[in-house]
Amino acid sequence: MILAKQYRCIHSSSCQCTKGHLTEDVIFLVFYHLNWNPKLIATLSCACKWFDDFAKRVLWKEFCRTRAPKMMLDLQSSGSHSVDGNWRALGKLLIYCAGSKKGGLFTNIHIPGHFVYQTRFSRTSGRSFLLPQCRTDVLYVSDPCEHLDQGEEGDIGFFRGVFKSFSASKVKKMLIKRSAKFHPTEVCPYCKAKLWNMLQANMIPQSASCRLGSYEDCVEYYVCLNGHMLGFCTLLPLSDSEEASELV
Repeated sequence: MILAKQYRCIHSSSCQCTKGHLTEDVIFLVFYHLNWNPKLIATLSCACKWFDDFAKRVLWKEFCRTRAPKMMLDLQSSGSHSVDGNWRALGKLLIYCAGSKKGGLFTNIHIPGHFVYQTRFSRTSGRSFLLPQCRTDVLYVSDPCEHLDQGEEGDIGFFRGVFKSFSASKVKKMLIKRSAKFHPTEVCPYCKAKLWNMLQANMIPQSASCRLGSYEDCVEYYVCLNGHMLGFCTLLPLSDSEEASELV
């Protein structure tokens, strides 16, 4: 069955979709049956601005809701119908480890970013990354994405996370109160917003290294203006990390 196209692209004179588009309802049903495949959503977004706008508004939201339903319900429970930084950024955060480039956020490490098949995000783990006076904030943090045997750097872990209602959080208020500086060149790999260095702001508690199973002085993470978090740690050898976990 050939489906008739309904809408013309009005976003760009150079758009190749000169004969119009399928209706949003049809595209929604197609991606529903594709189980909101993120690679196909990303491919559709590249077709033209009309598709990109629809993907941002609808498809990435449905992907997030399907991928992490309880987490999404909590992030929206404050009454917001959207999330900080948009749904596409959050969708990317769920499935993409940003890695690190030399001279970037984590200066001496070069590990390319990559997609991850599955990641667990935990609100309980998030509390370990907050100072005691900020633990009424809600932060979801992933398990570390392990990159083993990185030469002199040892075993490396990258982790990422997202705050609920970051604009009203105690963490943001404390960063502003402490006059924390933004990173001069790097931006959030998920939403392109400016980044605060939590290590420079002296806002990384000891409990973070215990939760990660890492060396205490080898944990660093950043938080962007939209509340996305990304971090790096040097992991303890397995036997040592098992002992460290008993201290949590």
